[in-house]
Amino acid sequence: MHALRKSQSEGKSLKTFILAVNLQVPGRDHHSAVFYFSTTDDAPLEPGSLLYRFVNGDDSYRNSRFKIVNRIIKGPWIVKAAVGNYSACILGKALNCYYHRGPNYLEIDVDIGSSAIASAILHLALGYVTSVTIDMGFLVESQTEEELPEKLFGAVRICQMEMSSATFVDTTSSRKVLPTVNLHNNVNSSRVQAEEKGENDDD
Repeated sequence: MHALRKSQSEGKSLKTFILAVNLQVPGRDHHSAVFYFSTTDDAPLEPGSLLYRFVNGDDSYRNSRFKIVNRIIKGPWIVKAAVGNYSACILGKALNCYYHRGPNYLEIDVDIGSSAIASAILHLALGYVTSVTIDMGFLVESQTEEELPEKLFGAVRICQMEMSSATFVDTTSSRKVLPTVNLHNNVNSSRVQAEEKGENDDD
């Protein structure tokens, strides 16, 4: 977000819109895996499109549409059996999701700890995380024939993630975040230590 604001202060990327998905991982040390997806100036959000309605809709609409698709590319059979080699889920119905809308972004915080089943499956998967490669795609579910075909608004591959490599750093905001240095991919994972009360969503 800071890079985007700096670019816009220089008169660049003025129409760029960012979707940030924050998967909040429960445990003794809380982590967040944060993925950023952006439009470009020559391809902004199309008014009236399914994604446009999702971004500008209310939380009830978003919860009924926010969908994830997973595919385990590599991993032990026990993880594939628990998660499923390929799966799809409406995250807004299965987990508590919180949406923060700014002038040029939408952040989606997904509380995995809000579901006992999801927490148990995640706990199992984390035991093998250094040997797992998984593809994840995020989209707005189509619920009428006119809205088809479904289109991903973002996708990421997580490869053999090293959770133990995380260290605390200070950011320019009031948050203290723990980015994970991943030797196997460029996914930005982080652990949120604390937030000051009264922090604005737009900060």
